[in-house]
Amino acid sequence: MAVLVGKKAPSFKAMAVENGEFVENFSLDQYIGKKHVVFFFYPMDFTFVCPTEIIAFQDRMEEFERKNVAVVGCSTDTHFSHFAWLNTPREQGGIADVNYPLVADAAKTISQNYDVLAGHYEYNEDGEVEFVGEPVAYRGLFLIDKEGVVRHQVVNDLPLGRSIDEALRLVDALQHFEEKGEVCPANWEEGKEAMHATKESVSNYLARH
Repeated sequence: MAVLVGKKAPSFKAMAVENGEFVENFSLDQYIGKKHVVFFFYPMDFTFVCPTEIIAFQDRMEEFERKNVAVVGCSTDTHFSHFAWLNTPREQGGIADVNYPLVADAAKTISQNYDVLAGHYEYNEDGEVEFVGEPVAYRGLFLIDKEGVVRHQVVNDLPLGRSIDEALRLVDALQHFEEKGEVCPANWEEGKEAMHATKESVSNYLARH
């Protein structure tokens, strides 16, 4: 699996659904110089773990917005599928009232470029191209800074839901480093002590903790 940390996030233009409306040529480039981005992939619409994650992000949107962070989801479904799911009540397994963008990656190119596609194409014995594995995205999450550079990534297998608390913690850690130049030790949370990247600072930190 590709490590994208430290590299420019792969650019794309695709259909998306945002605030219940279709958006053509949606791109993460719109956030460069303006916002940090949490860009996450999920396997499929109308499934099981996926709505719990998507709704969990929506439930914490005020916190992300307060930190000036855009949240964007993506799957290999079409924008029509996204739209239908967004218009399905939650008590029927839908994700009604989710208003952040959901990108449609029906061609699977975005998932491939972020290296989260749960399978690959190859030639069979008859010389025909076939897909091996599952043609959906793993649960990848990428934290992208205002320069469009990936600063954190994590990829879960299909059955394993992610922690929104951890996504917010990593946002806090990145923003703390950017604003104060201090590095964030293990289990650091906003408001806790951080360190300077010096031998003296880590020695003092370890002595106190």
